[in-house]
Amino acid sequence: MATLAVVADGDAYVELSREQWRDLRKNTPLTLTEAELEELRGVHDPIDLSEVTDIYLPLTRLLNLHFTGSRQRGAAVGAFLGEQDAPPPYVLGIAGSVAVGKSTTARLLHTLLARWPEHPRVDLITTDSFLHPNKVLEERGIMHRKGFPESYDRRALVSFVADVKAGRPSVEAPVYSHLEYDIVPGATHTVDRPDILIVEGLNVLQPAPPDALAVYDYFDYSIYVDARMEDIRTWYVERFHKLRRTAFSDPKSYFRHIAELSYEEATAFAEAVWRDVNERNLVENIAPTRRRAGLILHKGSDHSVRAVRLRRT
Repeated sequence: MATLAVVADGDAYVELSREQWRDLRKNTPLTLTEAELEELRGVHDPIDLSEVTDIYLPLTRLLNLHFTGSRQRGAAVGAFLGEQDAPPPYVLGIAGSVAVGKSTTARLLHTLLARWPEHPRVDLITTDSFLHPNKVLEERGIMHRKGFPESYDRRALVSFVADVKAGRPSVEAPVYSHLEYDIVPGATHTVDRPDILIVEGLNVLQPAPPDALAVYDYFDYSIYVDARMEDIRTWYVERFHKLRRTAFSDPKSYFRHIAELSYEEATAFAEAVWRDVNERNLVENIAPTRRRAGLILHKGSDHSVRAVRLRRT
């Protein structure tokens, strides 16, 4: 039996162990190969097919049921109004800290959800695409706060998701390069009336300013990827070292100077960035939004999901 957990603010969640959650897969088939999973893994993310089977297949079953219910509710309202328009896209938000694995979660769900016959057209956008260009961040003196809420073009992000949700064709988003650590001038990603749009980012569960809408207001469902602070810090430093040996060594990389540091110097640099930037952002902005999520995936120190909290209300 699942146990009912009530969090401090009074929101009720059902808390399920990994084993309880795994049993909710029912007969959902595994449609992913080991080779495909290798392509979807994040840097220093040890996810394997057992994690996909135990965690992500039950999750896609839940999302499929929620998608179907949402479509049925939309059709009922449309019938009442006498409208014949196609149903609006279903929008799924995924939040969590830097290095917690939310990007892998988003890519996995992108692939797995598209293999359900009810919603074959799935698109994915990250909020990195709506960061202000480095030039703007430098002009505003907030380059050191990249990833904090004020570093994003919130209006452009909300407008983009609102247009997709409204069913408008060929909605364009900017493109962000992690290699160059900046928006790519003139490049765009086009989203054209998908069945499902996944929006992944650090602050997607942030509430709106007064008299405004937040991107969260357009979500049909939301997921928060969670872990202990100490574990995320360890993963961040380990990932940093792997990037130092790979992507940072590219001559085009914004961080190419990092590749020349010694292991000790690179460790000190990574720990300082974590402490002064990413941990502060997590404590001040990201973690407080966790209770807004419909579902929380809690990871153990080995990166595997150990428990799931599912909102009942």
